[in-house]
Amino acid sequence: MVLAHIILGFLALAPMTGYDLKRHFDSTVGHFWSADRAQIYRALATLVADGHAEVETVAGSGAPDRQEHRVTDAGRAALAAWLAAEPERHVDRDPFLARVFFGADLAPDALLALLARRRAEAQTRLADYERLRAESDTGTRAARLRLATLDNGIAHLRAELTWLDAVTEEFA
Repeated sequence: MVLAHIILGFLALAPMTGYDLKRHFDSTVGHFWSADRAQIYRALATLVADGHAEVETVAGSGAPDRQEHRVTDAGRAALAAWLAAEPERHVDRDPFLARVFFGADLAPDALLALLARRRAEAQTRLADYERLRAESDTGTRAARLRLATLDNGIAHLRAELTWLDAVTEEFA
């Protein structure tokens, strides 16, 4: 259900195709939510069936026609209700932490390699997020709220790097 509301949020910004939505997921909210194309298209079909979005075929000039989705008034109302509702708890699923949890059977070098790979990935993501932050517009309330979510991602990555250093030191 959260995915559908995030899609409604994007559609409230501008009409989009499924391809446009996937690009926006990857480039704007990827630090806290991901969705593959199949999930996006299933959610779009549900939103259209529920009357929260409508689809229009836009003729392509020299390209295939585009299926552009727009939020409806009912969709805006559903989005507003979701935004105002109590936040639901989201339980993280992290395969890396599952590996650490059951990692007692790993050879010491293999455990340290696992931690090092995660650290390298976290450092890369942190650098990407910090670059995005430096390039971000802060001129509107909406832009500052989007930036606040990026700051959350940065804080989590910094905390993870600190934790990875402590675990690596303990098992080195």
